[in-house]
Amino acid sequence: MAKEKIKEIKITQIKSAIGSPENQKRTVRALGIRKMNHSVVHKATPQILGMVNTVRHLVKVEDL
Repeated sequence: MAKEKIKEIKITQIKSAIGSPENQKRTVRALGIRKMNHSVVHKATPQILGMVNTVRHLVKVEDL
């Protein structure tokens, strides 16, 4: 059996987390984003997609 390839996504912070609720600030940090316009690449697992959904107004997501 061939294993399915998990696609990767690029997440870029486009808006500041200042003034956001604490759980959203923690989610941005847990994704590995350190500052504005910083990008990280993650596999598109359900856990990562849920985190992205929580902060969808602060980040931009691109498929790789």
